[in-house]
Amino acid sequence: MHFVHSGQEMKKVILSVVIAAVMVPVFAQTKKQPEEIACAVMKDHKVNIAKATKSKMFTDYKGRRYFFCCAGCPGQFKDNPDKFKDAPSIPTPKAK
Repeated sequence: MHFVHSGQEMKKVILSVVIAAVMVPVFAQTKKQPEEIACAVMKDHKVNIAKATKSKMFTDYKGRRYFFCCAGCPGQFKDNPDKFKDAPSIPTPKAK
C-alpha cells in the first residue's frame, strides 16, 4: 500500500512529532507539589503549604522554601539556618 502526502501535510506531521518529543520529557519531569510538608524546625508537625504560604509562615533560604508550624519557629530558623538546611523544603518558587 502506498500513501501520497503533500509537502504541507508532511510538514505538519513532522512538526507534531518534534513538539511531542520536546513536551513529553517536560511533563514527565513535572512533580506535583505536596499539600503538606513537615515544619522545618519541629519536624514532627505537619504544615499545610497553601495555608502557610497565605499566612507567610515560611522563609526562603539558599534556593529552598522552608515552612513553619507556628510563630516561634521562624525565629529559631533565622537564628541558625544552617542547623535546619536538611529540613523538608521545596524549591523557592519563581517570581511571577
